[in-house]
Amino acid sequence: MAIFQCNGQPVIFQARQPSLSHLDGGGAAHMVDVADKPITQRVAVAEGYLRMTRETMAAIQSGNLPKGDVLGTARVAGIMAAKQTSNLIPLCHPLPLKKVQIDIAADNRRPGYRIEAMVKTLGQTGVEMEALTAVSIAALTLYDMAKALQKSMQIEDIRLLSKTGGKSGDYTREL
Repeated sequence: MAIFQCNGQPVIFQARQPSLSHLDGGGAAHMVDVADKPITQRVAVAEGYLRMTRETMAAIQSGNLPKGDVLGTARVAGIMAAKQTSNLIPLCHPLPLKKVQIDIAADNRRPGYRIEAMVKTLGQTGVEMEALTAVSIAALTLYDMAKALQKSMQIEDIRLLSKTGGKSGDYTREL
């Protein structure tokens, strides 16, 4: 709230705050009612990075770690996580996911791995949280599988890249 003077009289200006969909009028958390929303195709893409030394990266790429297929295991963990998002995040709706794709690629510039998740559904609410959860768990799994080599690995920059569908429209992150 701000108070200004206009012709010697105080004028109160109250900026409208954007409302949070998971809070009711009294500020209590609740699950959003999507029952009356139309079913549309929803797609979300998220990314994240696991930074590590070049030596750790080379060991992962060689495929000779004691825990087995590190990248394959992280990929499956990300898919499983997307499917369990509503069990992990209290106010998320359970969604019938139609596709979850996890891509893990070496990034020599950081160095480390870039993890990208694409999640798709036909539904009444978006899949942004599923994509972000998939990236997070894939990164944590990759960390877990390689922590014997390097405990100082760092998970970084988990973020939504794009989403389509729904009342709020499409979104693409500007890079």
